[in-house]
Amino acid sequence: MITVSGSIRAKSRVARWLTEAFQPPVVVSLQLLISPIAQAGYPGTIGYGALAALFVCVLPLVVLLFLVRLGKVTDHHVSDRKQRAPVLLMALGCIAAGLVVLGAVGAPESVVVMVLAVVGGVAVLAAVSPFWKMSGHAAAVSCAAVVSVLMLGIAWAPLLLLIPAVSWSRVVLRAHSLAQVVAGSLFGGVVMAGIWWLLQGLLAG
Repeated sequence: MITVSGSIRAKSRVARWLTEAFQPPVVVSLQLLISPIAQAGYPGTIGYGALAALFVCVLPLVVLLFLVRLGKVTDHHVSDRKQRAPVLLMALGCIAAGLVVLGAVGAPESVVVMVLAVVGGVAVLAAVSPFWKMSGHAAAVSCAAVVSVLMLGIAWAPLLLLIPAVSWSRVVLRAHSLAQVVAGSLFGGVVMAGIWWLLQGLLAG
């Protein structure tokens, strides 16, 4: 017979797994890896997506983990709202360097467009963070799911189920309120994905 405490622990384990498996660096890296599919040459061009992921996700994460080790940041999810803006600004610096490199090596425009959509998201999160802790997890997974459906077709619609699942995990772990995950989901799925869609339209035009 499952006890109440056992049920709570099981729910917490599932929530923690979802939070770790679909944390922003992982989700955005996967999103960048498939970004070249929007243009001819894929999968031969996947290396450009990997290069983008290096600057957008890997380098900022390495710096973040170093800051955590030094005790400058509480944890790799940056749970302390006051610490988020500096960390996000550091990420923007890495992304800016990545855009320069991607331009220098002649990366496909579809990869650059995806990076610019991420830039828009990170910039807004950095501006909002000192005042309100909007969910970066929800924003990242929502943007990735919506863009994947727009890019790859309706067959990928089940990915949209990740949005409520990851949002639920953040609320269960008390990392965010319901309002914060809803705002993050709408921001990622509407604003960030919208930036990508508009830039893609300009690219196609």
